[in-house]
Parts: sequence; structure tokens; C-alpha cells
Amino acid sequence: MGHVLSCSRDGADLFRAVQHGDLDALLAVDPELARRATTIYDRLSLLHIAAANGQLQVLSMLLFDDGGAGGNVDVLNRKKQTPLMLAAMHGRTDCVLSLLDAGANILMFDSVHARTCLHHAAYYGHAHCLQAILSAAKTTPVADSWGFARFVNVRDEHGATPLHLAARQGRPQCVRHLLHAGAIVSAPTASYGFPGSTALHLAARRGNLDCVRELLAWGADRLHRDSAGRIAYAVALKHSHRECAALLNPAAAEPMVWPSPLKFISELSPEAKVLLEGALMEANREREKRITDTTTKTNNDGGLDDDDEQLCGICLEQACTMEVQDCGHQMCAACTLALCCHSKPNPTTLALQPPACPFCRATITRLLVANSKTTATSNSFRGLTSAIRSLSLSRIARGSGRVADSSLPQSFFEEQGSK
Repeated sequence: MGHVLSCSRDGADLFRAVQHGDLDALLAVDPELARRATTIYDRLSLLHIAAANGQLQVLSMLLFDDGGAGGNVDVLNRKKQTPLMLAAMHGRTDCVLSLLDAGANILMFDSVHARTCLHHAAYYGHAHCLQAILSAAKTTPVADSWGFARFVNVRDEHGATPLHLAARQGRPQCVRHLLHAGAIVSAPTASYGFPGSTALHLAARRGNLDCVRELLAWGADRLHRDSAGRIAYAVALKHSHRECAALLNPAAAEPMVWPSPLKFISELSPEAKVLLEGALMEANREREKRITDTTTKTNNDGGLDDDDEQLCGICLEQACTMEVQDCGHQMCAACTLALCCHSKPNPTTLALQPPACPFCRATITRLLVANSKTTATSNSFRGLTSAIRSLSLSRIARGSGRVADSSLPQSFFEEQGSK
């Protein structure tokens, strides 16, 4: 750990045993000495050292065994940091879970920047630790006293939320988890980074392209200005991050964003959500290609086998992967997103009804993953789809206005001539 240990030889051996997970040495130690032992300068307890070094067995013994140090799971070091904070800093997920099971308080603030364990997990990019803390926040007394949404958006002394820290440090997985948990995507800081900066400003300043993508997909406002009147596009240009600037340019097309969680996304099964996430990211990647003009879009002329895959009755290009539970109609993930997504974040959309099925106008309340193979009777639009595709490939006779396709029987033309 690099810390100065206790001046006595017994103390130094004790801290070394905890650091390296020597259970035999710990069992021989007086429990009272284990409770009081701390390093000289940083005031690290045995719990701090075990949590920071990921020594789960030692930590469990100290927390739960009758002869262990036990007692105060929220013991503080010189910086007012708890063992849970150190475990979150170092990405020790197992230790985080053990401390949470022992009743560690997730709503404690250190004396450095007044940050919680959630801040530390987001800053250092430990997504699993962050998820564990978020899960605990839903069931601990914090949810009753503070409220889960308030905890997710808790601020440090500089007005930075965990989302701000994750965006600035380039932690896209943490950004995604925080947004799913209800982090406010366009909340401004007080003095962190630059006064009035949003997470999008902070990601643009560092050129964190993946974080910019995540924030835009969740409706981050590209026109939000910091206290100097700059939008995220101007910040990216100033720091020569041209790829980020291309996505943030207000003149560029709006990205496709997630539907409001209260309106639609919470009703998705995990499998359906994965398909929609893939379709959304693919749509935004195509948008990036058009904006940056770095690659050209290629078309796949191979087509789909109608015997194996049911084509979407809306776009007639992609296979049906999503199914409306109530009516059974199917469509591709891209068309499903087009029905459910909005181009700009609008608070008024939270109160609107869920989208309607484009085939029967029934309200969509639940989406399922469609079967990979369908029969001719499973979708009433299969015949219509095939007919439209056939007509789109046929040739129109010049001057006569008749369909000149050898696949049509001669009786068809005779019948039309008699009319």
C-alpha cells in the first residue's frame, strides 16, 4: 500500500498479514489489538487495508467472525473515507458486496471532495462496483430517507454528480449504468471542470467519443451552454477533438435517442432490450458515417430467404425480430425504434400514451423477441410483403402502362385487354 505502518514490529507484521491475506497470522493476534490498529499517517484500519487489497477472506473474518475486528464497518481514515470507498476506488467488487452485506453506509462523504462511494466507483470506472452500490441503494434506508433518484444524482462539493465524473474520465460503461438508473443527463455542474458544464461538455473536453455517444443516445442537449455561453460543440473544437465535434455540431442531424423510461423502455424484456439497443447504436453509427464522411455505406444485395425469415412489413428490408405481445404483429428492431423514439428530449412526452402498432393501431404495452422462423399463416402481411417485393423488381412496359413480367400468366393480359 505504500503507507507508513505502526511503529511497533507487531503492528507492522499485522498490517502486512492483512495486506497479503495471511489468515494464520491474523488468528494469532489479540482481537482487541486488531480493533485499534491503524497506520500512523493515513489512519488506515485493518478493514481499509483488506478492502483496498481485495482480501475477501480477511475482510469477512474481520467483519463477521466472533473474534474478528468487527464493530464499526464505517470506520474512517484520515480523509474520512470508509472501507467501502476504498473498495470502490480499487474495483474490489467482492469486497464491496461483503461490506454492503455487513451494513456499510453508502451515504457517507469523504473530506477530500465530499464524495460518496458512488462517486469513487464512477470516477475510477469500476462498473461492477457501481452496479452493486446502485442495487444496494434501492433496498437500504437511503432509498427511504433520501430517495433512489436523489442518491443517483448526489453532488460533491464542486457540484459534480457521478455521471459528470464518469463522462470526464471516459467511463462509458459507468455512464450507461448511471443513465439507466435515472441520472439527469443534462444537469450542470457548479465549479467542477468549468462552471455550468454538463456531462456532454466534460466528455467533449476530453474527447471521450464513446461517452458522447451514450449521452446523445439518452437525449443530452447539444445546445446547452455553460457559464461562458459555450455549447459542447465549441468545447470539442477548442480542444481539437474533431470527431466529437462532428457529432455535437448543431447543424448535423439529431441522433436517435431512447424513449422515455416512464413511457416505454421499462416494459421491455431483457432480450428485446438488447435487440433495440443494437438497432439504436447501429442507427447512430450510420448517422456518424454520414456526418464524418469517413466511410461509404454499402448495400447487401444478397437479400433474405423468404422461406427462413419473415421480412418486416414496414421497411421490407430487415427480418422481423420484435413482436407486439398483445396483437402478435412483428417488425424489425429499427422500425420498432422509429415508432418509440423521439428526436429531441421533451418533458411533455413523459405523460403520453405508449406507441400504437402500425398494423392494427393497438396500444403497444409489451414487446417480445420474435421467433427466428415464421410460417405463412403467422403474419397476415407476408403475402403483401412478397407481392410488393415482386412488383418492385418487375419492369414497366414503355407506353403501354402494362406490367411486362414473364412470371405473370398470359390470361392476365388477355383479361386486361378485354376490359
